[in-house]
Amino acid sequence: MKTIENWGEIPEFSDDKDEAAFWADHTLDPRLMNASLHRQNVRESTTITLRFDPQMLSRIKRLARHRYLNYQSMIKQWLSERLEEEITKQSDSNSRDN
Repeated sequence: MKTIENWGEIPEFSDDKDEAAFWADHTLDPRLMNASLHRQNVRESTTITLRFDPQMLSRIKRLARHRYLNYQSMIKQWLSERLEEEITKQSDSNSRDN
């Protein structure tokens, strides 16, 4: 059985039968699942409105279902990960400039 260590290793499935066949031979690395949990120390949040193209939102929801996540949580996770990347890039750039 192959262990999935990166979300990118999971293909798009054409139907449920195709997906079932894939998962019969694959399993998720527990570290991947743990890393997917968004743990926030903040006890409150602010509600915002984002407008998505309906097809894009449908694809996001489908991807979230395949990962057993709530699509809104997955979007927040993506934003959090990207924010950390940008902050790291900015820090690296500032340290090189000095």
